[in-house]
Amino acid sequence: MEQKDLTIILVHGAWGDGSHWQYIIPSLTKAGYKVRSVQNPLTSLQDDIDKTKDLIDAQDGKVLLVGHSYGGAVISGAGHHDKVVGLVYIAAFAPDAGDSLGSLLGRRESPGGASIYPDSKGFLWIKYDEFKSAFCQDLDEEKALVMSLSQKPIHGQCFGDVAGEPAWKTRPSWYQISLQDRMIPAETEKEMAERLEPKKIISLDAGHASLASHPEEVTQLILEAAASV
Repeated sequence: MEQKDLTIILVHGAWGDGSHWQYIIPSLTKAGYKVRSVQNPLTSLQDDIDKTKDLIDAQDGKVLLVGHSYGGAVISGAGHHDKVVGLVYIAAFAPDAGDSLGSLLGRRESPGGASIYPDSKGFLWIKYDEFKSAFCQDLDEEKALVMSLSQKPIHGQCFGDVAGEPAWKTRPSWYQISLQDRMIPAETEKEMAERLEPKKIISLDAGHASLASHPEEVTQLILEAAASV
């Protein structure tokens, strides 16, 4: 039975779209939740916050936001919406006011950064033949190939945009750290997670795309959050 009073909205990160949640969506739906996966333009932080808010507006009742990677910065902004009752961060940025993603990444080197390159319009890509090693080294070859060849570039502006006051200061939160992350260093994830003072932190022996390589554990964290809001 679908629980009409809570919608779980999944917010993708850079170099992907809403289908990055394909290994999570069926389990959340089977658990009885209404699920939606946003399709953000990845053109600026504010554009993506606005697009996410549009999807929140379209729901009845309460909303739990789940953000992967860059999507964590998006839910930190969109989470101020009065329908939002909780925030779940999956190997995600959790900026404070005044932070940019570039400044958070500047804390320590991430090996995957060497695989990123800009195009002539300022969008950032990951080299196709290095995508697996940089982004999802613990996925099988076929899944990694699809993720690589269907990647959606993110505009460089998104890494320079400065975050406003984050919703995690007023909403309960949960955080999953990826210990083998080559895009956001695990130590940086740990620092951001502890700053949230979340209800729960879990650490997985996963690469950056933990939502694809460890869907069962990620799903369980989301369900735990959903049951408590």
